[in-house]
Amino acid sequence: MFQLAPVTTWIKVCRVESVMPYTGVAALIDSFQIALFRVPGDQGDKVFAIGNYDPFSKAFVMARGIVGDRKGELKVASPIYKQSFSLITGQCLDDPLVKLPIYPTQIINGFIHIGVLS
Repeated sequence: MFQLAPVTTWIKVCRVESVMPYTGVAALIDSFQIALFRVPGDQGDKVFAIGNYDPFSKAFVMARGIVGDRKGELKVASPIYKQSFSLITGQCLDDPLVKLPIYPTQIINGFIHIGVLS
């Protein structure tokens, strides 16, 4: 099973309603651009956070990507060259040598929080 590094700090980013379902928004956390994606589910909304930098186009555009799935795995496709990345692991589904950073998220009292190492 895939595991994230332990979180030492949670940063409140925005209200869940600020991210429309099946879309992304960019957030600046410290000096890092992070792409947040909201995906509704049977047991409530889930929020995913990955790096906003697309290594193929060399632009900060992942938050504008297209959310979907590939063989049941949640993914986002880059809006420029359309490479797909897992929202769970950050792994590029089209090139096994490329991976985006991922960040843990949680929703507390209607607000999205991002976990970071301090």
